[in-house]
This record gives sequence, structure tokens and C-alpha cells, in this order.
Amino acid sequence: MIDGNFQLGPDPATKRLVVAMSGGVDSSVVAALAVRTGAEVIGITLQLYDHGEAVGRAGSCCAGRDIRDARAVCDRLGIAHYVFDHESSFRDQVIDDFADEYLAGRTPIPCIKCNIGPKFTDLLKLARDLGADALATGHYVRRVEGAEGAELHRAIDPARDQSYFLFATTARQIDYLRFPLGGMAKARVRAIAAEIGLGVASKPDSQDICFVPDGDYAKLVRKLRPEADTSGEIVDESGRVLGRHKGLIHFTVGQRRGLEIGGTPEPLYVVRLEPDDKRVVVGPRHALAVGAARLTGMNWIGGDHVGPLTAKVRSLAKPVPALLHDDRVVFDAPEYGVAPGQAAVLYAGDRVLGGGWIAETERARVAA
Repeated sequence: MIDGNFQLGPDPATKRLVVAMSGGVDSSVVAALAVRTGAEVIGITLQLYDHGEAVGRAGSCCAGRDIRDARAVCDRLGIAHYVFDHESSFRDQVIDDFADEYLAGRTPIPCIKCNIGPKFTDLLKLARDLGADALATGHYVRRVEGAEGAELHRAIDPARDQSYFLFATTARQIDYLRFPLGGMAKARVRAIAAEIGLGVASKPDSQDICFVPDGDYAKLVRKLRPEADTSGEIVDESGRVLGRHKGLIHFTVGQRRGLEIGGTPEPLYVVRLEPDDKRVVVGPRHALAVGAARLTGMNWIGGDHVGPLTAKVRSLAKPVPALLHDDRVVFDAPEYGVAPGQAAVLYAGDRVLGGGWIAETERARVAA
């Protein structure tokens, strides 16, 4: 049985759906589910960055092979497929920002910037230009009709949930978007692909940022910003020099490995980065304790929610109890490894209320 919910309304046969297709199994199954609704379906692939082909590795979401896979799926399903070149805007909005954030001592999340830009701005415009009634994607997140309109909720499978990366989605965008995989486990998605006979049924998931398929972020940043190789001091919180580093791009808040500092009585972690002085400040684990964080670029889709909520400060972290006071998220208990440049995403239960970018943190007082 093919499942998935597009919430198309009482007469789906009159509808037109655009499906964002990366060439992977998730978006391919979304296209198949769309076809099963009886709607007219159009597949769109954005050519963003062909790094996967350049390094000879499959699995990079914008590589030439992935475009061919998306086209093959569309041929199998009997639907139209279009490829649009958005490499220039992707470089400006995502790749250059990625390099600049590292250079500024922050920890970037390019997947969110991509969702804000090429995916949920450019793709939505293309879909509307094609006269589509909705745009469907393979994100693992749920769209739930609430009393005041469509809401964004976490996926049923917590191991696959991607709501953290979609906090900046606006209410108007959510109204137009469909996420049919949010109620499924990944195993079910692969099973559907196999049932239909899609060639991507066993295709591996991409494990890295699409434009850095080899995982070497520093190499990319050095290529784009040669000045990123500037060395500097590694100091403790009192300013005492403990060693030297080969560039801030190799470090992020909470990092322990790669410091190459010996002879200390306890493990040391990166507490903060000081880009103006090219310094890496390290300290014991308790120095990482954060009591609150100031957010910028806030996006709120939680309606009139007030009171307790939970906050997620890293993509792999669990949401923790917190309160929101204007632009400050205050944690009930000290949170560790909170890095400027990352996002703080706010929830009420499974519902995404919104979030913002972590601009600075406030240290919590904990016993040494």
C-alpha cells in the first residue's frame, strides 16, 4: 500500500503539484506519492553545485549523476522534469556565506541558508510560475492543519526529523508546502521505492554538506578566503598562551580534539573564538555552560503561544526546557556547546514555534 498525505482537498484530480527532486530516494518517493493522488505532477531539480562530479564521488545532492537519477525517476513515473541552473545564487547566498561565517569565528549551518534561499524562495517562485497548487519536498517534517492555519511539526521518526533546518520557513510558505514523508520511517520510504521499482531505492543518503562532499570544510574555506589560514594563539581564559593554531577555521565552540595542547591537568575545550585577535580561547568543560543566548533574525510561526517551550541549539541535540524573553532564550538548566552562528529552534511539544540565529551567549554559573 502506498501511503503519504498531500492534503490536496476534495478534488485532487484538478490539482497541479511541483516536486523538488534531488535525485535521492526521498524526493523520488514524494514524486511517486504525488502521482498516486491523481494530480498533474512536475519534477524540478535545481542545479546548485556540481562538486560531486568534480571529485568523482556519488551522493552529492547536486552532482550530474543525481540530476540523471531524478530524470530517470520522472521518466519511470511518466511526469515532466525540468532542471534550472541556480549555481550563481547558491554561491552568493550559501557558499560565500559559509566561508565568511567561519572566517568570523562562527559555526555556519548552510542547509538552513539553502532552505531560506534557493529551496524555499527560488523553488517556490518557480512552482507558482508553473501554476502549481503546492510544492512538495522530501523533508522529514510534518505539516499539520491547526485552528489558525497550517503548522510545522516534527517528523514521527526522531532520527530523521529535519524541523531544525526549517525554522525560518514562513507561515505563507508552510501553507503552500507539502511534506508527505514526515509521518513515515526511512525504511518505509525505501520499501515504497522498491515496490514501485525505482532505481534509487537503495541509493545511499548523502552524509555531508552537498558542496563539501569530502567533509574537508577548511580546504574549501581556504580556497575561497586565502586569509583564513592566518595562525594565532591558543590561550586560556586568563590570557595565558598555551600554544598556537593554524587558522580559526579549524575550530568551533565545544571542540576538544585537535588542540594539540599537552600537560594540562584536565581536558580543555574551545570556549570561544576571537576573530579580531585570531585567538582560540580554551577552558575546562564547566566554562562551556551557557545560561542564555541572544538571537537575531527571529522567525516566529507559533501564533500566540506564550510560556514554557523547548529549545534545540544544535541539529543533533535534544530540545531542552527554556523560556523566550524578547530576543533571549533562557535555558532552565545550563546548556553546553552553544555556538554563535548556529540556530536556536523553539518548540511547543512537536510544533515548531520558530527560532533565530545565535548571536552571543551568556555564561551560566556552575561549580568547577
